[in-house]
Parts: sequence; C-alpha cells; structure tokens
Amino acid sequence: MKRRQFFKNVGSLGAFSAGAAAVNLFSETAQADLPSAYGGSTGTDLKGPYLDLTTGVGNKYGYARLNGDLDETKQKIGWFKGYIMAIRPNKPILDVLGVAGFGVSRLEQQPDGSFAKILREVAFYTDLRSGEILEEWKNPMTNEWVKVVPIANDPFNYVIEDNFPSPPKFGDLNQEEPPKIPFILPWQQRGNRLDMEIHINLFYPNALNPKKWVRESSGPMVPVSEAFAYHVDAKHMQDSSMTTLPFNGTWNRVTPWLPWMLMGQTPGHMLYSAFMGSGEDLEQVHSRQLLDYVEKNYNKYFTAPETYDPKTPSLSSLELYALEQEPVKVK
Repeated sequence: MKRRQFFKNVGSLGAFSAGAAAVNLFSETAQADLPSAYGGSTGTDLKGPYLDLTTGVGNKYGYARLNGDLDETKQKIGWFKGYIMAIRPNKPILDVLGVAGFGVSRLEQQPDGSFAKILREVAFYTDLRSGEILEEWKNPMTNEWVKVVPIANDPFNYVIEDNFPSPPKFGDLNQEEPPKIPFILPWQQRGNRLDMEIHINLFYPNALNPKKWVRESSGPMVPVSEAFAYHVDAKHMQDSSMTTLPFNGTWNRVTPWLPWMLMGQTPGHMLYSAFMGSGEDLEQVHSRQLLDYVEKNYNKYFTAPETYDPKTPSLSSLELYALEQEPVKVK
C-alpha cells in the first residue's frame, strides 16, 4: 500500500478513555458516525439560542463542555466501567476481565480560540466476580499467570477546534496535510435528549516490534476501533450558564490482545463494553476498594495537569508499555 493511501485509511488518534474521541475523517469508505449517515444532524434544539450545532464553532463549544469546563479554574471527571471479552476464531466468546477507570481534565483556551483538553487518566483490570483490582492474572486461554499492567496516561492532551483534527504524525512518518473540514458532529434529537456517536477506526504501526517483543506484540500493525455514544440533555446544551455538560453513554473498543497477556500473534482480539459518563461523584460509580487503590498508588490522577504544553507528547498505551516494560523471555 502506498504511503498516501495508507494514511488516508488511518483515523484520528484517540486516547484510551471515555473522554477521548475524534471522528474518522480520512477513510474513503462510508462511515456510520458522520452526519451524512443519518441524513444530517436533526432536532429543533440544535440551532440556538446559545449554540448552533450545525456549525464547527457551535460544536467546538458543545464538545468542549462535554470534555471539560469552560471555567478554567475547574476540572472535570469522566468515568468508565465495564467488562472485556476475548474473541477467538471458532471458539466460544469468553468474558475475561472487568475494566474500570476515570480521567480528570481541564480546558485551556488558546489564542486562536481553540480549547486544549489537558487530561490524566487511569484504567484498571478487575476480577469479574469480586471487582478486585488485578496485579496478577491467570490467563484462561493459556493457563499462565501474568503480570497485569494498568493504563496510566499523564498526560493525554488534544485540541478541540472549529475543524476536525489532522491525522496523527506517527513520529513524523505522516506528512500529509488533508483539507480542513468543519467540526460538525452527528447530533440527533430524541425528545429532550441529544444523542451523538463517534467512531475511531485506527490502523497504525505497533510500538512493540514483534522481533523484540515476541510474546507481547500482536504484529507490526495495530488495528483498533473505538465507539463512543453520548447522551446529553438538549436544554443543558443550549443553557449558556452551564460551563460544563453532564452526560452518560457507552464506550466500546476492539483491540488486539493486551501485551501483558503474553499471547503474541495468536489469532483473536478483545472487545470492551463499558458504560461511561460525567456528572456523578466517583463514589457513586466506583467501589471504595478501587478508589482506595488509586489514592495509595496513583494519587495524582485525581487532579488534572495544571497547564497545556504542546511540546509534551501524549503517548498511547502501547508506546508507554514499550518505554516502561521489558520483554518477557520466550519459553
């Protein structure tokens, strides 16, 4: 595949969190999350009195309020909680793990009017029955005990603009500059509720080279897909006094085997299915056991970073794994 064609089929990079999202603009095939897939965004509350959600500017402010607080003195918490299934060719689907975590963000408006979302986030893998955070896990597909590696991103930042974001650079391998497209999301009004879904379909070089990371790497390229569904009160969206918007929804993710599972290039993949939201106290969502664990081991993740630095890299979980872990010896 030619370089230009390869990067045209790469989606916008998102974080491993409920708060991260970018619409897939660069595929040449039809996509389910674009307004055109629904015949256009619809609803009487999409146009004013505060925001026009048929424009890039209106969506910038609406989406920023979902992801943070326009009051820059305040931070916002988004949470997710669900489970993970293992899907293998010609074998039963297995429920194998729980997943639970949260992100804490703040907004910082830039001179050009865009909003930098500054985020810290953690995600833990849990026992399906007890909810206990797992530090070791017996992989039911290999019967091997493995060390569990949680997700801890500090930071994962991105910028919300009037236009959709550019595709990732992948270490400056991608120099394509696609045309700017207004940031118009596929809002659908149903009664007093606004619904919106974002898909992220990615195919990118694996930070874990399979020649070095024989047991951890799923292969030279990583296919990942994420889908975020947001449900928001339409009156809240058009209330200018609300500097942030509570929401609820779902987060689904398809990804290769996690590197710490030590399944290498074994055929199959993982399917995440989780609820997500913002507006609730974490005590109403997560167990005291999980929150105590975060207080003891990841206490700074209750607070968003203080400021935005465009030079600070936002690394994916695989990039962090490559930096922080060591390859397990081949048996």
